[in-house]
Formats: sequence, structure tokens, C-alpha cells
Amino acid sequence: MFQIIRSNQRGIANHGWLQSFHTFSFADYYNEKMMGFSSLRVLNEDIIEAKMGFPTHGHKDMEIITYVIDGALEHRDSMGNSTVIKPGEVQRMSAGTGVKHSEYNQHGDRSTHLLQIWIIPNILGLEPSYDQRDFSKKLEESDFTLVVSEKGEDSSISIQQNMKLYVCKKNRSGSFIFNTQPQKKYWVQIVKGELNLSSAKDNVILNSGDALALSLICEIKFDWSEAIEMLFFELI
Repeated sequence: MFQIIRSNQRGIANHGWLQSFHTFSFADYYNEKMMGFSSLRVLNEDIIEAKMGFPTHGHKDMEIITYVIDGALEHRDSMGNSTVIKPGEVQRMSAGTGVKHSEYNQHGDRSTHLLQIWIIPNILGLEPSYDQRDFSKKLEESDFTLVVSEKGEDSSISIQQNMKLYVCKKNRSGSFIFNTQPQKKYWVQIVKGELNLSSAKDNVILNSGDALALSLICEIKFDWSEAIEMLFFELI
């Protein structure tokens, strides 16, 4: 079963220094039909202007994944972490019992473009933790790179939820067949490019900012004729 969410169907918040597109209900944007998908609760596409960002604020009991598309994001938190997240890297912060952090665009002359993803954990009240890794080499070598998983499989970042997150980032045409499990749910998020996605019964073309929720399928085929960048979630 396919459910298409086009880029222009998302909520929009323009704060001057920040332009944000909300796939699911978030902050002042509310859509009772878009409250999340399985454990995927927030998927925001943010564009932060030069030398601007989010001042220190708190989170609790949420797994937060940051994926930088362009630019760089400076991160500081109450656990003592002070890092910069760049394209090709993935960050996971487990808020657990509570953590405070700030995020700023460190560039003085250009914007930073990123995706912020919130996953509902399967256990609450854990000790806050942090991980950040560079997957640039793996993204060049393989079509689909596992970057986040519950048990940290294949050198991916571990997360407190039964889910997997794959990234495909290619500068050439290609195709990939993924053997899915009918009892699981899947989410495709296009970052850049055009994707033809098909199953035994359905076929759809997705473009930058579009998303597709999938369920009750046994196999999906990805085809792209030019450069592509996308995220692929496997959920319960």
C-alpha cells in the first residue's frame, strides 16, 4: 500500500532566520491526520540562515537524529558534547531523562540545510547519550548505507527503538531492489532528485521533498536516472 505525501502538502514555518517544512504536526502546525508514522514522530526540513540557530533548549525521552544536507551545524549540549555536523555525517542524541542543547549554523555567508528526525524510544527514562559518525566513504561505495539501527549493525549508530535508517546518496543513475517484510512499515524521504519507486501493484514518481509511506508489501524497486539523495526508514 502506497501513501504519497508531496512536498507542498507539508506544514511551513518561516521565522526569517529559519524556514522549516513539517511533514508531521509540530509546534504551531497541526494536522490530525499527520501525527507520526509508527515510531517516526517528527521529520522537519530546516534551512537556517548564516550565523543563526536554535538557542539552548531541552528535550526528554526522544531519539533525535540530525542529517545535514548542505552547510554545517554546530552542536553543544549539557552532556559536554561540542561538535560540528557536516554532510555525510549522522548524529543521534538520546534525550532520555533530559538534555539541553543548542544548534547553530557556523557559516557566516551561507545557509545550512538539514533534516531533523525524532523517533519515539521503546524505553523511557534512560540516561542521555550521544553519537555522531561519518558515513561519507560508505555512501560512495554502496547504494544503500545503514546509518542507524537498534543494535548498531554494520557499524551504524545504535538507537533505542526497533528501526533502521538507510541513506542513498549518488551522483549517477542506478537501481536497487529492497526485499521488504509485509509486517513492517517503511518510509521514503526524497532529499534531492527524482525517484521512480515500484512494487508488484503500484508505481510512483517522487521528487525533492516528497515522501512515501509503505506497508503490506514484499518487495520495492528504486530507480533513478540522475543524481539522488534519499532516506529510507524501516519501522515496526
